[in-house]
Amino acid sequence: MMNNICKQFRCVTNRSVWASRPVVLSKSYSSKVKDLKTDLADGPGLDSFISGDASLTYTGTLKKQKGERLRLPPWLKREIPVGKNYSSIKEKLRKLNLHTVCEEARCPNMGECWGGGEHETATATIMVLGDQCTRGCRFCSVKTSRAPPPPDKDEPVNTAKAITEWDLDYVVLTSVDRDDLPDGGSGHIAETVIEIKKRKPDMLVECLTPDFRGNKKAVEVIVDSGLDVFAHNVETVEELQKFVRDPRANYQQSLNVLEHAKLYKPSLVTKTSLMLGLGEKDEEVKKVMEDLRKIGVDCLTLGQYMQPTKRHLSVKEYLTPEKYQYWASVGDKMGFAYTASGPLVRSSYKAGEYFIKNLLQRRQPVS
Repeated sequence: MMNNICKQFRCVTNRSVWASRPVVLSKSYSSKVKDLKTDLADGPGLDSFISGDASLTYTGTLKKQKGERLRLPPWLKREIPVGKNYSSIKEKLRKLNLHTVCEEARCPNMGECWGGGEHETATATIMVLGDQCTRGCRFCSVKTSRAPPPPDKDEPVNTAKAITEWDLDYVVLTSVDRDDLPDGGSGHIAETVIEIKKRKPDMLVECLTPDFRGNKKAVEVIVDSGLDVFAHNVETVEELQKFVRDPRANYQQSLNVLEHAKLYKPSLVTKTSLMLGLGEKDEEVKKVMEDLRKIGVDCLTLGQYMQPTKRHLSVKEYLTPEKYQYWASVGDKMGFAYTASGPLVRSSYKAGEYFIKNLLQRRQPVS
């Protein structure tokens, strides 16, 4: 008891000593305060904001400094637009117990894609094979499980019925990784595509597939289903693969999947996606783009990585819109059919709009 009293006395004494000492600001802190006062004095006043003449530029840090969390830049802050189809699609999803990667991955473009956006090309990304993945990539917020429930045998038909009744122009089918299944779930995905095409042949279908652990037969099953676009994401540059993706995934395996789909059916449109802001270097991004063109990948999307929760990888850098424009121009010069590049672009973002636009351009007669 005496020891506790002594400890408390020392604590109180220390507090009183520190409280009696004068506060001395460090030279660097004083300098920062002085600079801030100068900036405020030189900046716009209240009358400027009222008149609408105030001009502000973002001066926050774009690259992560040691021990600090990056602030979200203004070009990534947005209201979620809700189009005419948004509420209807969401209500039907709940009734049919269907999953979308839009919701599972907390995509900021969900309302815009479902609603049709500016050009009213409504696109939805449906996730089949359940909502539990056998892998645990460090960037992804989809739930993980070593033993997910078996696939719903009625899901392909139910999904096709629902999708073909909605006012959609383009659908993206994706799935969790199912390493627990002998075929990785490829047969289930293919059956869903077949059921959709059976009911609505003119609907454009893209499959954003897993890598099936490199199983080429599984890739062929998907290609034979009658889909319009075969997509598989390499996710990040080769140098960061082991830090970002599950150990069962790797760069070369992803390239092999994309290459085999193209070799098996050369007329098929192939597509992949890269997240930026994970610490990659420009030369590494360019190397990925070169590798993709070597194997005939047609379409590429590049977008900003956004940390879904505190448990996931943190953002290393927020790239500016100008930087994304630069990568778009690089992609065009390299010969991609289209390169969708922007801070909020995702692998399925406005997929239908980009694809249809490119398709129409290709069909235009050469003058």
